[in-house]
Amino acid sequence: MATESVTDVFEEHRPVLMGVAYRMLGRVADAEDVVQEAWLRWSAADHGQVREPRAYLVRVTTRLAIDRLRHVQSRREAYVGPWLPEPYVTDFGPTVPDTAERAVLAESVSLAVLVVLESLSPLERAVFVLREAFGFPFAEIALTLDRSEAAVRQLAGRARKHVEAGRPRYEVDPAERRDLTERFLAAASEGDLSGLMSLLAPDVRLVGDSGGKAKAPLRVLESADKVGRFLRGVAAKGVAAPGAELEFRFVELNGAECLLLLVDGKPDSVFQVDAAEGLIQNIYIIRNPDKLASLAR
Repeated sequence: MATESVTDVFEEHRPVLMGVAYRMLGRVADAEDVVQEAWLRWSAADHGQVREPRAYLVRVTTRLAIDRLRHVQSRREAYVGPWLPEPYVTDFGPTVPDTAERAVLAESVSLAVLVVLESLSPLERAVFVLREAFGFPFAEIALTLDRSEAAVRQLAGRARKHVEAGRPRYEVDPAERRDLTERFLAAASEGDLSGLMSLLAPDVRLVGDSGGKAKAPLRVLESADKVGRFLRGVAAKGVAAPGAELEFRFVELNGAECLLLLVDGKPDSVFQVDAAEGLIQNIYIIRNPDKLASLAR
């Protein structure tokens, strides 16, 4: 296989490899490192012995991601405050024309699902990602993980049961999410505290991720009262220093529209809501500057 062909084959499959690595690790930089290592393995491989490049590359990437995940788990145990995945741009564009496939890919990379995946073992997480997000056959996953097909089916069953128990029990309508986000932003900008409160479900949850490097709650806030009191404090103090230039943009991150706040042109916060029955059910706020760096590219 010519050098150009080796590169072309890898680049053809790069989006899938990045998708697998990110869903496994929840951090763009870690996923990019894994994909780069997969490239080094691929460029040094005996390509004459590789019958199916896609399967080979996914197998290498998955194993590297499992190793990386085991390494970073101890780092996350020492993380300051709640942990959320790094925001990931997911404009699937024409590469995923099928509406049903697009919905599956979007859900598998959603903040809510990735948070639940954090509680799975590395092997369970790998099986769930390969099976649920990318539809790999059990036999191929078994080969990838060097496990029996029966063992992989057991892992898949446990992972699916765990994820189903932890994911939101309602369907999030994209139009409703956008509408509530816009109304939330308008109420906050106008200092309309009663308007803010009227948008919150009684059992709303707010998860703020700062890593101890920015202002955000150090524990998950639950109930409209607690979330409302926090939002009132933010509205009173403002989100940036006086005189700072604020810009809000809607961007597609993790399969859903989010609000990106830029302060003096730099990413400051990502804000995403889950909405159902006309009310905000979950609020995710990411303020750790390390996790926002990729959005400045």
